[in-house]
Amino acid sequence: MNREFAAALEEWYDVNGRDLPWRHTRNPYLIWVSEIILQQTRVAQGMDYYRRFVERFPDFGQLAAASEVEVMRMWQGLGYYSRARHLHAAARMMAQAGCFPSTYAGVRALPGVGDYTAAAICSIAYGLPYAVLDGNVFRVLARHFLIDEPIDTTRGRKVFRAMADEMLDTSSPGLYNQAIMDFGALQCVPGVPDCLRCPLCDTCMALRHGRVRQLPVKERSVRVRNRYLTYFYVRDAKGRVYLRRRPEGDIWQGLYELYGTVADQPCSLDEAATLFPGCRLTCCTSRLKHQLTHQTLYADCYLVEGYAGSLPEEGEWVPENGLDSYPMPRLMERLLETVSPAGGLGKMKKRDV
Repeated sequence: MNREFAAALEEWYDVNGRDLPWRHTRNPYLIWVSEIILQQTRVAQGMDYYRRFVERFPDFGQLAAASEVEVMRMWQGLGYYSRARHLHAAARMMAQAGCFPSTYAGVRALPGVGDYTAAAICSIAYGLPYAVLDGNVFRVLARHFLIDEPIDTTRGRKVFRAMADEMLDTSSPGLYNQAIMDFGALQCVPGVPDCLRCPLCDTCMALRHGRVRQLPVKERSVRVRNRYLTYFYVRDAKGRVYLRRRPEGDIWQGLYELYGTVADQPCSLDEAATLFPGCRLTCCTSRLKHQLTHQTLYADCYLVEGYAGSLPEEGEWVPENGLDSYPMPRLMERLLETVSPAGGLGKMKKRDV
């Protein structure tokens, strides 16, 4: 069964596989960068980021020599910024060792590299027989072999790991891994796939039993938390804006943001005004929604001009026309779009406090 299964996937891939830049190389560094980018990012979004990133950092030596701020700036907009920090840390490890690791254990030991990423890199770059197991592969295996073990449990992962290893084409592991991933992304898609045109329709157990839409199974649902952020675009008499860097232990670690507060409840207009006594606050943005995996953020932003008081020492005053030099989360970019570089307000309706 495994030979026929692998052959069908590889034949499909030969005709339908995506033409992606990192598939034209066996350079482990380039494959590694692509896999880290695609951990939490769709291919369409990650393509341009990949090209820009490897153009600026064509090898681990140049990535290791860069500053963290520059690396984060190149990553800006991709989200899940721990990926960029892990890339940077791993590149510095490679620079010390003088090479990219060439074994599964060595690749797996890199910061930010899990079982899936290590298997992808080692199979594609080195031809090592390690099967990938990601969301696309879970879906293909669950449907084809009618596996109803939850994919988010320890037992379920063991069952799928054993099946993934059994089905692997050990003679061409890189080809097979890319084939099954693309098959899940393009053919055996979530929801209602086009089963009638599937090369595996004759042997798909889920199709035979009418359970395609029910698989794969998850046991737990994601709990989403609401958080309310209130930011202040504080500009002094010299035309500088106050920025601070986010600390460790929370979202957007190491990125820059305006001065602000965060709470589980919205900050009222009166409460916002008390932080800057005697100043005029102009509302630039009200309840801007920003969705993360486990959090829904609602952000307000106020323009504060001529403030002469003191702000926390961990921040810094930067020229208004130099804000683009600082890596920021996408939410902060969206907020700054409501305040023009010249200091006027954007198209949002203004409300004075």
